[in-house]
Amino acid sequence: MITGPPALPPQSRAPLSILGVFGFLVALVLGLRYAGTSDTTGLDAILLPAFERVEGPFWYVATVIDFAGEPVGAVVVISAFGLVCLRHGRPRTAILLMAASGVTVALTTGLKPIIGRLIHGEFLSFPSGHTAFAVTVTTVVGLLVIDVRDLGPVAGASVLVGLVAFSGLAMGWAEVALGAHLPTDTFGGLGVALAVVPVAGWAVDRLTDQGQ
Repeated sequence: MITGPPALPPQSRAPLSILGVFGFLVALVLGLRYAGTSDTTGLDAILLPAFERVEGPFWYVATVIDFAGEPVGAVVVISAFGLVCLRHGRPRTAILLMAASGVTVALTTGLKPIIGRLIHGEFLSFPSGHTAFAVTVTTVVGLLVIDVRDLGPVAGASVLVGLVAFSGLAMGWAEVALGAHLPTDTFGGLGVALAVVPVAGWAVDRLTDQGQ
């Protein structure tokens, strides 16, 4: 039997649902726009000059951020934040963290060959799995903060938007700066994550409620 507060705090459901719809539309629109392409036109052409390949200390910063989305780094991140969830008596949030991360990684991996966007002429790139993973983790961490701190809807929405923006920008910058993705790939990854978390949270709460 799994006890404790729900994975989706009641006060977070409305803002998270809005973010979920927004994320779905972003991923859908960009996926359709860049399916089967390998160009750097439009938004990518505007943003790429600001993301020149980094050198020196910034290269190490970008590499460390990127490592958090690699298999070993992802296990470390999930384990660390999962323990934090359990420490605060939120086992459902810990389950959501693992479930949403797994679904996000599987979905971004599966979408790449379907969309077929290439970078450097040979590597499938849309959507960015690293960005999706980072946003998924920080969104769930935001839900934990909202629940533990008992934040209201406005403060909770601010926490969610702030964490999503921070993680999306940080990982997106690292991926583009290291030449692994185009900017719109990272936007697509962010969109996938935002679409997955509310659905996964609803499923975790529903399944754990039935088990009691």
